[in-house]
Amino acid sequence: MSTITTTYFPELEDIQKAATVIKEVAMVTPLMNSIRYSKRYDANILLKREDLQRVRSYKIRGAFNKISSLSKEELDRGVVCASAGNHAQGVAFACNHLGINGTIYMPAVTPKQKVEQTQMFGGEHVKIVLEGDTFDDSSKAAKAICKSEGKTFVHPFEDPKTIEGQGTIGLEIFKQSDVPIDYIFVAIGGGGLASGLCGAMKSLSPKTKIIGVEPQGAPSMLTSIRNNKNTEIFDIDKFIDGAAVQKVGDLNFNICKEYLSDMYTVHEGQVCQTILDLYNRDAIVVEPAGALTLAALEAYKEQIKGKNVVCIVSGSNNDITRTAEIKERALLYADLKHYFIIRFPQRAGALKQFLGEVLGPNDDITHFEYSKKSSRENGPAVVGIELKNKEDLQPLISRMKQYNFFGDYLNDKPHLFQFLV
Repeated sequence: MSTITTTYFPELEDIQKAATVIKEVAMVTPLMNSIRYSKRYDANILLKREDLQRVRSYKIRGAFNKISSLSKEELDRGVVCASAGNHAQGVAFACNHLGINGTIYMPAVTPKQKVEQTQMFGGEHVKIVLEGDTFDDSSKAAKAICKSEGKTFVHPFEDPKTIEGQGTIGLEIFKQSDVPIDYIFVAIGGGGLASGLCGAMKSLSPKTKIIGVEPQGAPSMLTSIRNNKNTEIFDIDKFIDGAAVQKVGDLNFNICKEYLSDMYTVHEGQVCQTILDLYNRDAIVVEPAGALTLAALEAYKEQIKGKNVVCIVSGSNNDITRTAEIKERALLYADLKHYFIIRFPQRAGALKQFLGEVLGPNDDITHFEYSKKSSRENGPAVVGIELKNKEDLQPLISRMKQYNFFGDYLNDKPHLFQFLV
């Protein structure tokens, strides 16, 4: 395993070398103007479409650059990686392309689609091991195997060669844009892409402001920068699996704290709405991490007005089975989906009264669990209601109380709500 020094910074020359190495497997992805977002924010919004890579994310860049740098002896022993999905696919593709053996550790909660894609890209050259609940659990297991079997660990973000490979995105953005770039928004999980981007743009376009974007439920880089030391977060929301790590890389932290212009966290529900909008309005399929940068634009709408802005769309490995959860989270974030305990009187016609006199004309029941208790006056039911307008909530609650149906409101009770969503 290579030695990492905390004084490392990705130099332009090394990023340019990486671009030469990876050109046989990584495509130069388009830098496309978004008419809808440009109009919405009165700015020139450009999308760097890394979701169009053959492995459907930018991770092929860093993975292939790292593996290509290994000696024949190291390649013969095989490589190991840990990943929530996208880095795994990059490593798998590289192993298959170079004809070497790889073992890939993935969290047990990784979407099935990502596991299957990884196996497809790696073919007979890779073995997948599902281990732990988080990337960090998988990483510990993978490093233990490397130590015991003498294999090389291909880190998803904290390795100079990985960082330099990801930094090639910055080279492409600079070459593709015919106008100076004022802002680049980049998603941050472990910080590999942001670190490489900082290295490229420091030399090519030092006036460009680079904004790092994290999930609100996994603010590892933001927390570390605020603490002025790399800080591990033990309780994270793993929904945005491509950007949910408990601790960023030391190398990445040192680079990002010095060269990022700002850090911002986006609520997972807002990311979900962005995913739905991109699909329904732009026919673009993205995974949750791939929507982070566009979801952050709203918070910067005054700063970016009239500016040239690049949002890196980092990946599109989304599992269609997650669509219901994505919609649910978006509705909850918009205050349009609400859960209650409703106490139905144990008499005929109670449900009819609730539907006719309590529900509003545009309210829709989307969840209903009822258990009749003959020994009680009121039978409790868990009811999910979708509203057309968030302003309809308080009148709905008032009518529930007026007719003695109201039991409890569950959205603001996380210990109960987690069993519903």
